[in-house]
Amino acid sequence: MAITPLMPVYPRCGVRPVRGEGCYLIGEQGERYLDFASGIAVNLLGHGHPHLVKAIQEQAATLMHVSNLYGSPQGEALAQRLIDNSFADTVFFTNSGAEALECAIKTARRFHHVGGNPERTTLITFSNAFHGRTMATISATDQEKLRSGFEPLLGGFKVVPFNDLEAAAAAVDATTAGFLVEPVQGEGGIRPATPEFLEGLRRICDEHGLLLVLDEVQCGVARTGSLYAYEQYGVTPDILATAKGIGGGFPVGACMATEHAARGMVIGTHGSTYGGNPLAMAACQAVLDVILEPEFMANVRRMGERLRQALEQLIPNHDHLFDSVRGMGLMLGLKLKSDSRAFVAHLRDHHGLLTVAAGDNVVRVLPPLVIDDSHVAEFIDRLSAGARSFAPAEAA
Repeated sequence: MAITPLMPVYPRCGVRPVRGEGCYLIGEQGERYLDFASGIAVNLLGHGHPHLVKAIQEQAATLMHVSNLYGSPQGEALAQRLIDNSFADTVFFTNSGAEALECAIKTARRFHHVGGNPERTTLITFSNAFHGRTMATISATDQEKLRSGFEPLLGGFKVVPFNDLEAAAAAVDATTAGFLVEPVQGEGGIRPATPEFLEGLRRICDEHGLLLVLDEVQCGVARTGSLYAYEQYGVTPDILATAKGIGGGFPVGACMATEHAARGMVIGTHGSTYGGNPLAMAACQAVLDVILEPEFMANVRRMGERLRQALEQLIPNHDHLFDSVRGMGLMLGLKLKSDSRAFVAHLRDHHGLLTVAAGDNVVRVLPPLVIDDSHVAEFIDRLSAGARSFAPAEAA
């Protein structure tokens, strides 16, 4: 059997979108889907948002790419805007979340190298984490499905249980560079870190001269109701990786750091051909124009609470199937008592509702951040109908 033109690494479903309108996707035959997947937390302004579309169109007609051999007025302006709205003092732009994590890992190692502690190369990471598909980011996980067949993996990572501060503290030794953690695990099942856990990691870093590196690729950029999730914990990172929603659908990411943490990142230590290209910068600026309005973030929190309450009210009606709701803002997880992947497929194929499966039998609910009450009501109607019609055999 001949290999497919697209390398067959994805189990692609039958949905074949050709157009998007707000919170909906439209397939080849005109079928409409309510999109509560958002390209896996990427399309935070929905599809075809006029301000984002206009910014990309105008920039594409002006200047798309020049490389980082030259000055970047566009990159400088966006970096300053992110700095003004976050903990960071400096930013490196990438094309993806995995690349942002690669830069974060390198930044952490260089920090100790130039600080006279070259033995401090190990980042302590956490069970069921997902940091990307590059060699470094799969080496940072304990998930066999990500690692199998790609040995030898990179050294420099030690995995301990998530939300277990005692285990994290016990793992620190003379080779530790810091911690790499998602404030809210996405692929791992929408599992928020406890405040005590993140606060404890920060305290350990301060006591031992280590770096706290946050992976906010999925939970960042207003998804949880604040620009970055760390703000709600009252914990300040040293380095943060961001991507997904920051471009609203355009491929872009960034590694953000304090001046102290980035002390080793000097000329020649890192680079990217496309990173920070003018087209990506225009997309990010358009996204920030929208989400930094106070009423936008307030609406994310309001819709998140509305959606959570609606899900919690629905659970008793289908307690054979639904277990609980967890998450923050509009990054919610519905834990099931049966196979979440089968249920996600059922909702998609029979009820025109797009969600995303995750670990721990969780259905990820990741709507565009522009949803209103009508979208929440429609989602609950379709979800409830899907729960009523879901046959146990489908979970087999």
